[in-house]
Amino acid sequence: MSENSCGTTVPDDLAERAAALDAADGLAALRKLFTLDDTVYLDGNSLGALPRHVPARIAEVVEREWGELRIRSWSESGWWTAPERIGDRIAPLVGAAPGRIVVGDSTSVNVFKAVVGAVRIARRGPDGDARTEVVVDARTFPTDGYIAASAARLTGCRIVPVDPADPGAVASALGPATAAVLLNQVDYRSGRLHDLPALTAAVHAVGAVAVWDLCHSAGALPVGLDAHGVDLAVGCTYKYLNGGPGAPAFLYIAERHQGVFDSPLPGWTSHTDPFAMDPAYTPAEGALRGRVGTPDILSMLTLEAALDVWDGVPIEAVRAKSLALTDFFLECVDGRLGERLGTGLGEPGCPVRSLTPAEHRHRGSQTALSCADAPVVMERLIARGVVGDLRRPDVLRFGFTPLYTSFADAERAASVLVDVLAEVLAEPLTEAASGNSGVSTEG
Repeated sequence: MSENSCGTTVPDDLAERAAALDAADGLAALRKLFTLDDTVYLDGNSLGALPRHVPARIAEVVEREWGELRIRSWSESGWWTAPERIGDRIAPLVGAAPGRIVVGDSTSVNVFKAVVGAVRIARRGPDGDARTEVVVDARTFPTDGYIAASAARLTGCRIVPVDPADPGAVASALGPATAAVLLNQVDYRSGRLHDLPALTAAVHAVGAVAVWDLCHSAGALPVGLDAHGVDLAVGCTYKYLNGGPGAPAFLYIAERHQGVFDSPLPGWTSHTDPFAMDPAYTPAEGALRGRVGTPDILSMLTLEAALDVWDGVPIEAVRAKSLALTDFFLECVDGRLGERLGTGLGEPGCPVRSLTPAEHRHRGSQTALSCADAPVVMERLIARGVVGDLRRPDVLRFGFTPLYTSFADAERAASVLVDVLAEVLAEPLTEAASGNSGVSTEG
C-alpha cells in the first residue's frame, strides 16, 4: 500500500498504473501551460483552467491597445475582425472549414439566432408553410429549452420534445411538419454522447434543418460539422476551450446556408457596410451575418490567447485520452468501493450508481454518478481538494479535460470520493447541504 498526495492509502497497482499512464501520455506536457495547484480540478466541463500566458496578453490589450492606441486598435490591432478570425481558429477543433464560424454573444443568444434562422431556412422550400414544428432535446440544458420555446412562439411553431438517446423516438417525431431540430451532442447531466451523424441524416431526410449545441463537445472530441452535413451549430468557449468566465460563444453556419441565413437579430456589425450607417439592412456575405453588435473585445481577445494552447494538438489525441481517463476513473472508483465498502459500481448496496455510458461511442468527456447524498458528498470533496460539480438533486459530475487532467488526478479523485462516501454512510445526517457547491452558471 502507499499514500497519494491527499494522504489517502491506495492500492499500489492503481497508483503505479496512474504513474505509468502519465509517463506514456503524449499530451502530458500541455499541463504546464495552465495555472494549476494541488487541487484535483474536474470541473473543466463548467469552466476551463486558465492558460498561464493569458494574463500577460490581456495586460497588453488593456495597457497598450486600449490605453495607448485607443480607437485605433479597431483597425491597427485587428479588433474589428476578431469574431471571424477567432472563429477560424475554433473551426478545426469542430471539423469546419474557414469562414463558417463567427464568435460573439452568449450561447443563449446564438441558440436563438440559430433556431429562428433554421425555421426560416426550412420555410424557404416549396412546403414551407407546413413546417410548423421545432423538435427539441427533452433533456437539454434548460436555457436551450427556454430559447427554443421563445423562438417557436416567434415563428408560429410548436415544440416537440424528444429524447435523442432513443433514435426511434426521434424518427417518430420527425415529419413533413418539422422545421428545425435542436439537439445537444453531449448531455450535460450524464455526459451521454448522441449520434450526430445519424440524427443529422434523419433530420435531413424529412427536409428539416439540424441545429446542434456543442457546449460539451467542442474541444473534447471530434465533431465533424462539415463532414456530417450539419446545418447550424452553437457552442460555448469557456469549458473545454478555456476561454474564461463568460467567454463569447460561437455560431456555425454551413456554407450552403450562408446566402439565405436570416438572423432574427440583424445588428449593425453584420451589415454589408457597417459604417455606411444605412437605415436599410443589407446582410454581409458569409458567416459574418451571424454577428450582431460591437464585439466584446476583452473577452474575445482572452479567448483568442487561450486558444494558443491548442496549437499542434490533434483533437483525435484529445478524444483518446479522454476515454482513457474516464475509463480509469470509473475503474478506480469501482475498485476502491469494493475494497472499502465491499460492493462495486452496479452491485447491490452500492451507494453510487454510474450514469456514464459504458460504450465509448455514447460517452462524452465526463463521468456522472448518482448518489442520494450528492450535495453533502460534493461539498466535502471540494473541501478536500477534489473539485467536481453538482447537478441537483443527486448527480455528481466530473469533467475530464485532457489538456491538463492527469491519470494521477483521476486516481486521487476516486480515492477521496470513496473515503467521503464511507464517512457519509457511517454518520447520521440530519440536514442535507444546500446543493450549491460546484454548480456552474451554464451547462
